[in-house]
Amino acid sequence: MKNNTVFDCSIIDMSKVHTESGNITVVENGPNIPFEVKRVYYLYDVPGGEVRGGHAHYELEQYIVATSGSFEVILDDGVNRKRVFLNRPNLALHIVPGLWRELDNFSSGSISLVLASHTYSEEDYIRDYSEFKNIVSQ
Repeated sequence: MKNNTVFDCSIIDMSKVHTESGNITVVENGPNIPFEVKRVYYLYDVPGGEVRGGHAHYELEQYIVATSGSFEVILDDGVNRKRVFLNRPNLALHIVPGLWRELDNFSSGSISLVLASHTYSEEDYIRDYSEFKNIVSQ
């Protein structure tokens, strides 16, 4: 597992183009994403008080975008914890590998778009927090 910290994650402004008929934000492999997007998914209709995520990845990188509404992402590297509030569709949170992440405090009607560097692989997940803590402390 990569030895990253919560401080290696950052908010990326993907920029927006404003026209009289609305805004557009373009997301492309290369120009504004440092990895090749291999999977895209989104979370929506998350009930109030529900927490999503609750896992870490060995290799996967993600961009998480609040395309509608707002939510918070909790990042944990085993030592430090950081909360990031997302509520703008032109801003993405770049999450590097090796961090525990949870999403919570979803507003009504929120949509979380996730751009991922790998296709789904259960072997890339760490789903038990105690196991995660043991791995990152080595």
